[in-house]
Amino acid sequence: MENSHSKKNITRLMLSYGLGDAGTGLVATQFGFFLFKFFISAGLPVIIAGSLLMLIKIWDAINDPLIGWLSDRTKTRWGPRIPWMTAASVPLGFSLAAIWWTPTGSVLNKTIYYAIISIIVMTAYTSINLPFAALSTEISEKTSIRTRLNASRFTGSIIAGLTGLIIAGVVLGTEGSANNDYFLMGKISGFIAVATTLISCWGLAPFAKKARRPSGKVESVTLQFKRIFRNKKFLKVITLYILLWCALQLMQTVALIYVEDVLNVSTDIAKWIPIPFQISALVGLQIWTRVSNKFNRISALNYGGIMWIFSCTSALFLPSLSKVSGLDDGLFVNSNNIILFILLIFIICLIGIGASTAFLIPWSLLPDAIDEDPEKPAGLYTAWMVLIQKIGIALSVQLLGFLLYVSGYQSCFIDKNSLNIIEECISAQLTIRLCIGFIPSVLVIIGLLIMRKWDRKLITN
Repeated sequence: MENSHSKKNITRLMLSYGLGDAGTGLVATQFGFFLFKFFISAGLPVIIAGSLLMLIKIWDAINDPLIGWLSDRTKTRWGPRIPWMTAASVPLGFSLAAIWWTPTGSVLNKTIYYAIISIIVMTAYTSINLPFAALSTEISEKTSIRTRLNASRFTGSIIAGLTGLIIAGVVLGTEGSANNDYFLMGKISGFIAVATTLISCWGLAPFAKKARRPSGKVESVTLQFKRIFRNKKFLKVITLYILLWCALQLMQTVALIYVEDVLNVSTDIAKWIPIPFQISALVGLQIWTRVSNKFNRISALNYGGIMWIFSCTSALFLPSLSKVSGLDDGLFVNSNNIILFILLIFIICLIGIGASTAFLIPWSLLPDAIDEDPEKPAGLYTAWMVLIQKIGIALSVQLLGFLLYVSGYQSCFIDKNSLNIIEECISAQLTIRLCIGFIPSVLVIIGLLIMRKWDRKLITN
């Protein structure tokens, strides 16, 4: 297994593993930033849009243990993981395109359609993402290699997410985006997801063939769960993962609403706002990987978490831009608006650098928890890692939909022939600010406090 890590093959390993999360990373990014607003533009009430996002995460969580269990017991010459990734690639591409299509009919018909497509797309998503994630533990037992694999993984994921945001910026229109624009975005993204996944499978095949295999020991699900939840290191890692990703998901989902409805940035400009976040998150991955290797992973978590908290607090209190009617660039005639917009981009970049710890640190700590189990069922641990995290995210996005609903959130477009400006009541604006700043800060603080007592002998790794 370790012999596969010669200098001749290490580049292929890292590049191939970096591509493995590209398709699913693109899906996650586009869903996180655009799906909530797309559901609303498709004619769904905000409470139903939030419920659909919750359904996506709940189903994604439910199928994790099953696919993890089946993956652990899949026996092929290429190991248990690659066949799952290969088989699910094409279904992921088709369903990814289908979810951005708007059917005709009533709200009920649309809700049923999106519920069915959500189940299909997330089943394919998990069938790729979960076996792929398990490989980082099985390919090598060296902490340095595992950290590099996860850094490569999330580098590929963030670059793919950035690509998805650029596709959205180019394809989507400026006036709420026509339905066929979203569908075109979905078809392009689906093709990229299929291609990158299959290329990754080809590159990883020789390493997966020699990787450590699950023991295959037959054991009841009840005993497996008891063993997993007696693993104290795993409980710490999963708690950290839930907190950081709930904070990140909440910020992603509400980001465009915050920029447009609270800060008064026009839609044609706001759709490009996620790109600085994605680029800065990519930079943050490299920063925290170096900090982890030079010092330790908990230090990287603390530094990144503090930056994340500071930037969230800044977003909470950032003043709104002045509303200016007229041409699309009229918003920046006011010098004060220019200063505020530059400050907004700076805050977004800080958030991206700090929030990149949510990608890297929990997954770099997971192998330590798996190694505590003598059976080392990586698929099962990975499944429960993402299952519990997705349940937490599902509840957080449902909470967002509920909070917006009770706060009186309602889009009201003014002067559609000029700027796409939205007015919201004070309670809705306050709710949006709390979701972008205060709530994520609290979640990150709790995560940092929990990891203070991480095993000291592991911190040095």
